[in-house]
Amino acid sequence: MTTATTTTAAPFAGRVLAQARFEAGILLRNGEQMLVSIILPLMTLVGLTLAPFPDLGEHERIDVVAPGVLGLVVMSTAFTGQAIQTGFDRRYGVLRYLGTTPLGRGGLLAAKGVAVAAVLVLQLAVLAAVAVAMGWRPQLAWLPVAILTLALGTWCFVALALALAGVLRAEAVLALANLVWVLLLAVGGVVIPATALHASADAVVRWLPSAALGDGLREPLLHGGLPLLPWLVLVVWAAAATVLAARTFRWSD
Repeated sequence: MTTATTTTAAPFAGRVLAQARFEAGILLRNGEQMLVSIILPLMTLVGLTLAPFPDLGEHERIDVVAPGVLGLVVMSTAFTGQAIQTGFDRRYGVLRYLGTTPLGRGGLLAAKGVAVAAVLVLQLAVLAAVAVAMGWRPQLAWLPVAILTLALGTWCFVALALALAGVLRAEAVLALANLVWVLLLAVGGVVIPATALHASADAVVRWLPSAALGDGLREPLLHGGLPLLPWLVLVVWAAAATVLAARTFRWSD
């Protein structure tokens, strides 16, 4: 007599969490990713806080720089890291394979989002602790507003990462994602406010998602206000990138 063994797939939430743990482990073990998402933001935090330039206005430098560095961490993990990892997963057929498993394509994308959020919590905690040790005193009553801004920024930059990684070849994604990160750090208004740039540049930069993320964190944590315009900019970019990614994303080369 033979006994038939029936196996069933785990519940959807369980499959997503299992894949999210795997994705988060890859992000945390990636040395290049840790350089971009932890080491370089730390260097930016310390350097801009101690340097006498550029002019950041009447507030303490750490109070202006720290919220922007938190935004930089979101850009690093949600955009640069996710774009590169997804691009190479697509190149090596990982995405196509996982899309045919019980996890499904929707579960895979959900797992990537959960993994990014989990890793970001750790990274933001480290950067915030260092900033507080350096004298940062954010307005804690407005912390929920800042958390909402971080969530919108994560959505926006993950969507942009998938839109980029779903179309270009992995090598092009690697080069372009790193180039965009450097440009947004330098002149994108995330760490250095757009108002500190030339007036003509400010009129353009403030509409970038990087500037919206930086301003959306500085407004509540520095000024104690609602960042309505930055939220609007982030939502528009996030929605447009989501639609673009959904229409153009290719699961294999």
